[in-house]
Order: sequence, then structure tokens, then C-alpha cells
Amino acid sequence: MKLSDAQEKAVNHINGPALVLAVPGAGKTTVLINRTKNLIENHSVCPERILSITFSKASAIDMKDRFNKTFPDYENSLVKFSTIHAFCYGLIREYSFISKIKYTLIEDNKNKLNKYSLLKQIFFDINNEYITEEKLETLLNSIGYIKNMMISPDQYIKNNKVDIPNFIDIYNNYEFFKIKNNLLDFDDMLTSSLEILSKNKYMLNKYRSKYDYYQLDEGQDTSKIQLSIIKLLAKPKNNIFIVADDDQSIYGFRGAYPKGLLNFSKEYENGKLYFMEHNYRSTKNIVSICNSFIKTNKLRYNKEIITDNDFFEPIKIVRVKSMKDQYKFLLEDLKKHELSNSCILYRNNLSAIGLIEVFERNNIEFYMSDSKIRFFNHWLLQDIINIIDFSYDTSNIEIYEKIYYKTKGYISKKQIDFVKTLNYSTSVFDRILEYPGLSKYYKKTLRELKLDFKKLSKLKPYNQILYIENDLEYGNYLRENSMKFGYTYDTVIKILFHLKSIAKHTGDLRDFVGRLRQLQHLSLNSKNNKNTISLSTIHSAKGLEFDNVYIIDLIDGDFPNISSIEAAEKNNLEPLEEERRLFYVGMTRARKHLTLITTKYIGNQALQPSRFLNELQEQI
Repeated sequence: MKLSDAQEKAVNHINGPALVLAVPGAGKTTVLINRTKNLIENHSVCPERILSITFSKASAIDMKDRFNKTFPDYENSLVKFSTIHAFCYGLIREYSFISKIKYTLIEDNKNKLNKYSLLKQIFFDINNEYITEEKLETLLNSIGYIKNMMISPDQYIKNNKVDIPNFIDIYNNYEFFKIKNNLLDFDDMLTSSLEILSKNKYMLNKYRSKYDYYQLDEGQDTSKIQLSIIKLLAKPKNNIFIVADDDQSIYGFRGAYPKGLLNFSKEYENGKLYFMEHNYRSTKNIVSICNSFIKTNKLRYNKEIITDNDFFEPIKIVRVKSMKDQYKFLLEDLKKHELSNSCILYRNNLSAIGLIEVFERNNIEFYMSDSKIRFFNHWLLQDIINIIDFSYDTSNIEIYEKIYYKTKGYISKKQIDFVKTLNYSTSVFDRILEYPGLSKYYKKTLRELKLDFKKLSKLKPYNQILYIENDLEYGNYLRENSMKFGYTYDTVIKILFHLKSIAKHTGDLRDFVGRLRQLQHLSLNSKNNKNTISLSTIHSAKGLEFDNVYIIDLIDGDFPNISSIEAAEKNNLEPLEEERRLFYVGMTRARKHLTLITTKYIGNQALQPSRFLNELQEQI
């Protein structure tokens, strides 16, 4: 295999610490597998004494396969390609056998006892209410971040906005229950492994003597605790070889620790830095713009991305009036390209909803690797269904109690409690009319509200959603409360837009709910569709490449997200820099064609294009 000069230098690094900074499309895996072969063939290193660690199980399998195919003579060698979690799990199992402590992994939600059911129960016990799927995901991410960044829950609360009531109590109860019952989740594999290695000299010495060379792929995605484990094991020889790109660190929410790379030279005075700046993937147009764009970030190594590839086609920035126009553009433009070599990228999975709806109606199959979409169990969708459901039976106090404060009417909690003491067969509004001391004006308002719900019950789903948003003033509730739920108003309007688009083709609530289930089924089963267009978040597309890439829904407040913009306004640039890195990762997935799309309106709501588009426009 012919290597470039930069690749050759990295491959020939043998002893001591090294950091290889590789731009997108520079051949990171090529370097790792060639260095592995070099250690074995030219430096007489036993294959089983080399440990290569990468970010995901799929990457570990891919690296092993590529090593075997590239060097078939070493196919049966005992070189270990592993994720950090798999490595730590093996270490814990060995410690479990020695110490006679039986640990149980609680990651599988098919088992009765799992981390999801456990946290749901703890949340209910402490807050006396059920946790939503959205808050459960936030809770899990927060716990994972604390473990991976090696901080306390108090430190986390101090520096992060956490919309989880009694978060610290939940965290402490969860940890206490696991310790008491010898339970482990994925994050505990890391914390427990570091604790075992730090406290148990036998285990530390055994694992230090097991491997002579440590290779770390995707170093920019490694968390603080993961890096601590690898560094501890590599001592005192420090034969640690890290391949990374600080410009592609996009997992800060999981505890990725790019500062570990930036501090490399301080930590290892004898450490070697290698730069692989040659992009073999993309055209000169794409490489040139990406190179200029990422240099706006300050917290990075100074690198130049270069390519010998020709100029091909300028990056296209497309500004359309509406979401409908965006989908129309995509359908037309895709006719010019091979679907199997095309990908539509987005910041948030919510963007997939409109694509799934439009593609299904145009008989276009699609592939999604990440089909976990919050939309189908989102609180806003549940609100809409509850409000419509209640219109069919206004005596149903259980449903009305969930929505009364979200629509017009100025109904109080005391009135709701009063209603529960009266005849359940009559309308909620007739029962509120019996509440003592109501004014004539308020009684008139209640009677009008009763008529509003009657009118709502006779409409079709699309008009029902419009009526709920405007006449029942649910839109006002969203405007006033969206930020409380961690959303911009533009985002919740986008959710409403997708609901209306889906409802437009349905005749009643049953039909509407059925269509939602159908779209959810299509997304969940899209993994079976091969040789067709890919739909993906940028996070999930990392490491992939396509001839033709679109990045859609480029709206300020969505991408970059509102929290990063607010942080930047307070002189904290790190979140905005991570958003810029994410945009950069999206653009560098493209080999030949790159199209960036923004929308001026969602419904009547005016939108601002992503500030990243303005940066690019200036550079172009």
C-alpha cells in the first residue's frame, strides 16, 4: 500500500507518546492498520501485545476487517481491536471472578431490571409523577456526562441548566441502589475500571504487563475518564499512539474531552506531534471552504486542509421560502443524482419527519441508521391528541386535567378539584359553572369555551390543529413556555408544521394517529432498505462519505442551537465552537456535491438563516 510522506512518518513512530492530527478524509484507519503491521513485521512486537481502541463497536469491527483484508498474512494474528467499554467489561469480569463479587449489567431494556425502569421508578418515588421519555433521555445524558467528565453532580448543576426536579437526589439514589446491588450501566464500566486499576495493584500490574502498545482511534471523541484509563495503563512506557482531529470533536454532551488533545504536549514533554493534512475525499471547492470555515474556531490546533483533487462544483447555498419549497427542491435535485450515493443531513432528528412523509408519498425508499425520533412521543403531539380527544367527550376530566392550563379559559386548579367532586357524566364546563362565586362574564366565557370544543370535534385533523393553535390559544402557551422546555419557539412551530403536514391527508383522529404510527414504522424499519438515499443526523454520519450531500433546515437557533448562541453572548465560546465543528463534520462528508439549504418561513413565522451560512457566504 502506497502511503504519503505524512502517513509514513506516523506509521514509523514506534516508542513513546504520539498524537496524529488528521483532517477529514486523511486516512486515519489506514495509518492505524499500517502501523500495527509495522510493529509486528519490522519491530518483532507480538500481535497480542497491541491494543487498538476505537469509539464504537462498528468501528472496531470495521478496523479488524480492514486489517485482515489489507494484510491477509496476519488475519489469524491476535491483534485486539476493541471499544473502551468492551475492554473495561473484560477487566471487570476478571476482577469479579477474583473478588467473588457478581456484577449485573443493566443496559438491556428487555430485562425486567434495567437502568431505564430503575430511573423511572426513582423519579416517580421522589417527584410523585411519571417521567417523560424526553426527560428520561436528558437524565441519562446528564448522569453519563458527570461520570465521563469525572465531576460531582453539584458541579454539574452549577454549570448546566437541568430541567429535572430533584436531580441530585435522583442521581444519589440511583448510584446507591446500584452499589448496594452490584449493578453496572455502561458509564459504571468506566468508573469501576478506573477505581479497580487505581486501588488494586495486582490488576493494574497485570493489565500493564498485558499490552506494550496502545493505539487510540477517534481520540477527539474520548472522554476524560476514558483517556485517564488508557494513560494509566500505558505508564510508565507511555507507548500511547492517538489518532484524532480536534476539529471533529462533536460529542461534548457525552463528555468528549478535546482539551485532552490540546494539553498533549504539556502532559508529554517528549511526545511527538504528526500532522496529516491531506484530504483524499473531497473536491478542491469543498476542501477550500471547509478549511477557511473551521479556522474561525480559536480552541484548536492550527492545521491546513489540502487536496490534490480537482475543482468540481461550487458549494451551493439554497434559500427557499417555505419548508414545502425545501422538499420540492430536494425531490427535483435528487433526480440528477444516484440515490445510493446521496445523503440528507440535519442537526436534529425532528428534521427527518417531513422527509419521511414526503418520500413515502413519492414512493422513495430511504435508509436511516438512527431511527430513534422523539417526535412520535413528544409532549406537544400528546397535547394535540389529548385536546382533540377531549373535544369528543368533554366530560373526561382525566384528559382535561392534563390540558386545561394550556388553552384559553383561565380555569384554576381549585376549579378542577371541585369538578372531580361532581357528576362525572356531565360536561366539565357545566360542572365548573356550579363553582360558587363566578361572575356573569366568566360564565359567558365558559359557555363559549364549551362551544369551541364542540366546534373542534366537528373539524378534520388539519383544521383541528389550526383551531387549537389559534382559536384555543395553544400557540400562546407554546410561545410563552417553549424556552422552559428547552426549545426555541421556532422549533415548536416546526413540530406543529410537521403535524399539520401529516394531518392534511387524514380524515379523522383515528386516521391521523394511524398515519403517525405508519411513519414511525417506516423510520424504524428503514434500516432494511439498502442502495437508496440516507437520512441522518450529522452525529450519526460521522465517518461516512457520499458523492452528494445536502444539509437542510439551516436555521439560526436550531443550527447553531440556541443554548450555544446564548453561551457565546456571555463570552463562553466552547458550545458555539462545538456547533461549528459539527457543521464542519457535515460539510466534510461530501465528495463532489454539497448543498446547504435554509428556509425563510415556517407557516407565517419568519426565520433567520444559520449564522454559519453567513460566514460561508463571505468566504465564498
